[in-house]
Amino acid sequence: MENYKTVEHEGEAEMIERKSRFIGYCRSVKTQEEAIAFIEEIRAMHRQATHNVYAYVLRKDNISRYSDDGEPAGTAGVPVLEVIKKGGLTDVAVVVTRYFGGILLGAGGLVRAYGKSAALGIESAHPIEMIYCSIYVVRCDYSTYGKLEYLINNSGYILKDSAFENDVCLTVCVPDGFQDKFIKEVADISGGSAETTLVSGEYVKK
Repeated sequence: MENYKTVEHEGEAEMIERKSRFIGYCRSVKTQEEAIAFIEEIRAMHRQATHNVYAYVLRKDNISRYSDDGEPAGTAGVPVLEVIKKGGLTDVAVVVTRYFGGILLGAGGLVRAYGKSAALGIESAHPIEMIYCSIYVVRCDYSTYGKLEYLINNSGYILKDSAFENDVCLTVCVPDGFQDKFIKEVADISGGSAETTLVSGEYVKK
């Protein structure tokens, strides 16, 4: 399973370019339906705006779409899409709202303004890398817990959850390709006493 980059949460950033107001919005989306719903949400918020330009990229079926929303062809949606692609991002939708300030920006000015606004919106949404992991539950006694915690925190694994009862139950995310290594390390540290169970696989934030 390939790793990918997306954004952690919804972002919003505003800038003024020669009296025109640009607002860049960004959100993580998984489907075209989610992307379209996000675009319509922003449009509804800014019905009086001069333009609501958008672009989105999805992992599923390798889909990318954009709209200039009335701006000269290639000066709005394309720059927004290029910012997404240049950042290596996917499962991302960006909408840039413009309120015209009375001064024409020209084709080059529009490209720069929409690209910069998209980049600011994406930055505010916090780009992250998602890695595919096998999710293991490790059950061990308290005397082994400290050594396992050290292993997890210093070997590139991700501790997802801990439960402390009669024994310790750790939920651990193990990056793809390191499953056998992890199982062996747990067995070696615990002298074979720890129980390691594979429960699922999922993408998690690196």
